[in-house]
Amino acid sequence: MTTATQTPRLSFHKHALRDFFVQVLGQARVLKKLYPGIMHFLIFWGVLIQVLGTIVNIMQMKLFLPFALETFPRDNWYIAYEIAMDVAGLFIIVGVLMAIARRLFFKPKALQTNWDDWFALGMFLLIALIGFTNEAMRLIAADPAWAGYSLVGNWLADVFRAGGMTVETAFVWHNTLVVIHTIVALLLVAVVPFTKLRHMFNGPLNILVRPSRPMGALQKIEDIENTEVLGVNKVTEFTPQQLLSFDACLKCGRCQEACPSNISGMDYSPRDLVQMLRKGMNNALLTGDAAVDGDVLGPVVPENYSWQCTTCGACIAKCPVFINPVDEVMDLRRYQALTSGKLPKSISDLLRNFERYSNPWGIPPDSKMEWADGLNVRELAAGDQVDILYFVGCAAAFDQRNKKVARAFVKLLQKAGADFGVLGFDEMCCGETARRMGNEYMFQEFAKQNVETFGKIKFNRIVATCPHCLNTLKNEYPQMGGDYKVMHYTELLAELNLPVPGANAVEGKVTYHDSCYLGRYNDIYKEPRSLLDKAGVQRVEMARKMEDSLCCGGGGGGMWMEFDVDKRINHKRLQDAIDAKADVVATACPYCMIMFEDAIKAKGLGEKMKTLDIAEVMEKQFEL
Repeated sequence: MTTATQTPRLSFHKHALRDFFVQVLGQARVLKKLYPGIMHFLIFWGVLIQVLGTIVNIMQMKLFLPFALETFPRDNWYIAYEIAMDVAGLFIIVGVLMAIARRLFFKPKALQTNWDDWFALGMFLLIALIGFTNEAMRLIAADPAWAGYSLVGNWLADVFRAGGMTVETAFVWHNTLVVIHTIVALLLVAVVPFTKLRHMFNGPLNILVRPSRPMGALQKIEDIENTEVLGVNKVTEFTPQQLLSFDACLKCGRCQEACPSNISGMDYSPRDLVQMLRKGMNNALLTGDAAVDGDVLGPVVPENYSWQCTTCGACIAKCPVFINPVDEVMDLRRYQALTSGKLPKSISDLLRNFERYSNPWGIPPDSKMEWADGLNVRELAAGDQVDILYFVGCAAAFDQRNKKVARAFVKLLQKAGADFGVLGFDEMCCGETARRMGNEYMFQEFAKQNVETFGKIKFNRIVATCPHCLNTLKNEYPQMGGDYKVMHYTELLAELNLPVPGANAVEGKVTYHDSCYLGRYNDIYKEPRSLLDKAGVQRVEMARKMEDSLCCGGGGGGMWMEFDVDKRINHKRLQDAIDAKADVVATACPYCMIMFEDAIKAKGLGEKMKTLDIAEVMEKQFEL
């Protein structure tokens, strides 16, 4: 049987060397949360230095000839060694005490604490304390000239001397503690594979072998026509890298804290998804449980669990070891959409719209160009040449509210004298929504048609008003043979540098909402804000912004799904704007526009708040 299992073997990420220094040794992503970041940094470097120092010590004992050192480092080298080992021991003690305090006195809601957490912390603390005590005994017994450089050990030696410790007694204790210290250290090593401590190895390994594709790109199913089982429904069908990532998960909860579905009260957590799959993997490995030959959906993961994910990428951006739960979400969705056919009704209806009308709105395509009525927009034909190909997208073509955004953008292009055109009726849906709904086959068909159409026209760049189209064309079409320069319209308008006339045309305070697919997936944060500032609006920021922005709830199919009123993500995000005392929510994404307008209407705030796209803000400024 042929399945859609991805790359069968591990391979290094294209930036593995950089990430080894920045993410593994530098702990860059870990340090994004200050207190736990410092805590982990201290323990990590304390343990690493102690391990390296112990290796040096063992080598001078000539246990590993011919790699032994002739003599143990002496003079200044030895002083540096002593200081480094003392500092490392202090790092461990301070880091462990910080971890204990965090779990006892100000434990975050998302942080889970199990027996192996306490065991690991206790063992690290015990090893460090025994090490310092043993060093004190050695200094009392030998009284070397360099004792003052062993900062902690020398201080402890003075304490023990003051308590009446003799040289003879110290010598006995030193030998005894060497044995105890060795046993405890070996015990710690022995339990690593069975406790959370294994993340010391599989965490960095997952960072180094994660997929090299862009964060916003899903894995392509190759040779889809001849693949019998599409998606994943058995643990053994996941890739080796995915299985590694399940085991690398520390359950730290950073992904859950950032997850919009979890924040809004839904029964979904990216951490829990990974842990479910890890449990299924362990059952498959240890007991040959049903997870091997049976289904994942149902016995391991609830059947419709993955449909609560908005694919916003917040979990990926926050994970210290770069675990990507969205990959697993998509594997499960693909199985439901293309193999089992068991889908939520709203998703089935959505995919049926694609089959009938080639767009998610279910509107006949003969109305595709109504948005451009009266604008004299150039429709490109085979052989035409143009600087800018404006990819309109389904939202701007079929959604009444977003048609206004497309019109505003075109007016701005015309004002700038830009050389642009559109595909008109030849433009197909980019396929993003179908792909996120699990229908990889439909996505590939749409992409092939668009790539073929693009090939008939000469252009320098594609510009999209929809971040979902942008992400698909820029990061996923290269998988289909379409490698283009793709820009978001805010990037283009910032580049065109249109002089904004007159005073601010938008009254009240304006807050900008970062679209997940524009910001987190494509790192476009500056240009939308610079355009608003240039327009002279009174701009205020929401507490959750830029990479920490909360999803509007529209991505990953969320815009077409029904959730309980008290669990709607767009309501939660609108509250952020209300807390910022904003009168206008500025967007740069059609999905975000729709989700905010729905939330404003549902909360009865239509007289107090409104939503404008940045193109509309600039249109007002130019009085177009």
